[in-house]
Amino acid sequence: MADTAARTVVRTRTRDSYAASGRRHPLVATVMVLPLAALLVVVFGGWEAVVTQASSVGVMLGR
Repeated sequence: MADTAARTVVRTRTRDSYAASGRRHPLVATVMVLPLAALLVVVFGGWEAVVTQASSVGVMLGR
């Protein structure tokens, strides 16, 4: 029983030390998000939407 309690304390300390930092390196966050962003662009045709919007803004600025 004492062994279990000791391991629980160790795990809690590990989580607390990670949570205390509370920050993730920006490159790590970027690498985590890029696959999902790429999937959304392909599935929803995001690239064409960006090009269309940029074209519309270009036309409005040209007037």
